[in-house]
Amino acid sequence: MAIQHTVQEKGELLDFLFQALEGMSKKTVKQRLVNGTISVNGFVITKHNQIVNIGDIIELHSAKKPVIQTHERAPKLDIIYRDEHIIAINKPAGLLSVGTTSENKLHALYMLRSQLGVGKDREEAKLWPVHRLDRDTSGVLLFATSKMIRETIMTDWANCEKLYLAVVVGTPKGLGGTINQPIRSDENEYRMHVGKHPNAKPAVTHYKVKKSTEKRSLIEVKIDTGRQHQIRAHMAWLGNSVVGDERYGKKGPRLGLHSYRLSITHPVSKEPMVFEVDAPKDFYVLMEQ
Repeated sequence: MAIQHTVQEKGELLDFLFQALEGMSKKTVKQRLVNGTISVNGFVITKHNQIVNIGDIIELHSAKKPVIQTHERAPKLDIIYRDEHIIAINKPAGLLSVGTTSENKLHALYMLRSQLGVGKDREEAKLWPVHRLDRDTSGVLLFATSKMIRETIMTDWANCEKLYLAVVVGTPKGLGGTINQPIRSDENEYRMHVGKHPNAKPAVTHYKVKKSTEKRSLIEVKIDTGRQHQIRAHMAWLGNSVVGDERYGKKGPRLGLHSYRLSITHPVSKEPMVFEVDAPKDFYVLMEQ
């Protein structure tokens, strides 16, 4: 029987194991991790720097028994809309949209494919991500059931409305405005730089303040473009970095960014579709800290 622990604070898996398994030597803990006897939310993890989030279930399995990953053990994602062409989910913060390697299966695409598996052998459903959210951004994430459907949606992506909620440091001047500054990717630092540059691409972000305290503000953000880290980079450039953004500001318990509404034209019926989901409690708690 597995020994189970619940994560109380976001951090790296190995650090959590050292604290939770203080009766074991660090060498033994590392061996157990490498040997595949540690699972996170039902998935075997062998990377020591895997990020675990508040509420994650960590299990220590028998050293003599390998962990068997099955579709039944996979954590369930919150599906907010589904038809034969598109599926929208409420992605939790801390979960990759799509895996970066074939070995990392702790991501939304793999989990949703497993969750919707069909047939006697639970064959994974075929899905294509329409867009992506950063790992630590929560909210509406859209998938298509075929490559053709995905391409149909993407041809009209510039006209789709993409709204976010963000908790930022301080209060933006004017209580609202538009940031029309190009951004470019820095592959060495894995971050975006704001400002004119031969390699920079256009990026437009609209924002308005919904609520403010002495030190923080809740803002609504609409993006006309969808560049990587666009909101995070633009708000940091403005001087109001997103709370909890270690890359562009300061580290915190979670990133204060949530995709709360996505409006599209259905790729087949051509009807307007609106997917909306409120931010979780730990997002709004950021306003109080």
